[in-house]
Amino acid sequence: MYDIIVIGGGCVGLSTAYKLNMRYPNKKILILEKEERLSAHQTGRNSGVIHSGIYYKPGSFKAKNCVDGRRELVAFAKEHKVDHDICGKLIVATQESELAHMHKVFNNGLANGVEGLEIIDAAKVREIEPYAFGIGGIYVPCTGIIDYVGLTVRLGELITAKFPQSKIMLGTEATAFQKGASSTTVITNKGNFEAKYVITCAGLQSDRIAKKEGAKSDSAIVGFRGDYYDLSEKGMSKVKNLIYPVPNPQFPFLGVHFTRMIHGGVECGPNAVFVFKREGYNKTDFNFKDTAEAFGFKGTWKFFAKHWRFGLDEYRGAFSKAYFLKRLRTLIPSLEMDDIVPGRAGVRAMALSPQGEMIDDFKIEGSGNAIHILNAPSPAATACLAIGNTVADMAVERFNLS
Repeated sequence: MYDIIVIGGGCVGLSTAYKLNMRYPNKKILILEKEERLSAHQTGRNSGVIHSGIYYKPGSFKAKNCVDGRRELVAFAKEHKVDHDICGKLIVATQESELAHMHKVFNNGLANGVEGLEIIDAAKVREIEPYAFGIGGIYVPCTGIIDYVGLTVRLGELITAKFPQSKIMLGTEATAFQKGASSTTVITNKGNFEAKYVITCAGLQSDRIAKKEGAKSDSAIVGFRGDYYDLSEKGMSKVKNLIYPVPNPQFPFLGVHFTRMIHGGVECGPNAVFVFKREGYNKTDFNFKDTAEAFGFKGTWKFFAKHWRFGLDEYRGAFSKAYFLKRLRTLIPSLEMDDIVPGRAGVRAMALSPQGEMIDDFKIEGSGNAIHILNAPSPAATACLAIGNTVADMAVERFNLS
């Protein structure tokens, strides 16, 4: 019998377990991860950026958890020797039509308490990033880069070292749940485990796991793959740190951008294309169940109807290096074909409403003796420790922990 079972071994699941055990050192917590390693999906395949909190609607879960979480994340990384670098970034406007939204983003950042923000002109853009083109921009000095896999592994090490009664089980997939009078039995491929309470942090599988546990939600997860290119040895000289475009206000994606990686190299991307397999990282991956579920959800069709032009444009970038390069040249006009080489890919779990709207904020809900993190898109990795605090607060209240 465990006190709490946490399902999901990404940075949010480990942060949640860590925060609960720090508050309640005697609680027996079991973390179940279906892969053979932690951070196998979204945590280990994101851009590795420590986001500032500048983009998000003031007062939203995202805004508060990102700003608080960033500060706590940096402090944690310093204390526990997780590789990171607060290198700063540029958000660059390349045409007049972007300036109004750029200033809105800047004011969001001020409202969210993001420190050190500065509106800069074209000359300052060129001074910070000599190869970048922009008519203006925002300098965000508190943005950084980090090893999120290293962070998650460190959290796991701390949990098992400080709280020997708690346990992490890899290669252990939750397949069903049996409800008892005062507990839940989680059925897995490696046996059954009983707990008083369950917390699910299952990322790309979050809606399915929540539904199996008995929660009711009208949203569904739809996957969007992000393809990256790496800058070649020649191309790397053209980027110092991080260069982002002004985001399209109609989408939660930040547009193709340049990111210096914590272990070397520079990535550029990602695009955002609908996937036919939730954990499909190759362009031709297909899973019948995933595809049927996505197209069986009315919100998917409504989303496609609203944004088909955007979708076609993203697919062009997925299959045409020349077109991807054209998009990158908006920010760095001197990039050439041999400056970029194909890189890795990640898949974002995005919750859609039945109306076809992307649920832009974090979505965390209680159901009986369980809490479900139903939507945790970017900046969830940056905010993971703060999300852990939020879920721990909910657990104290909902489960009457003592």
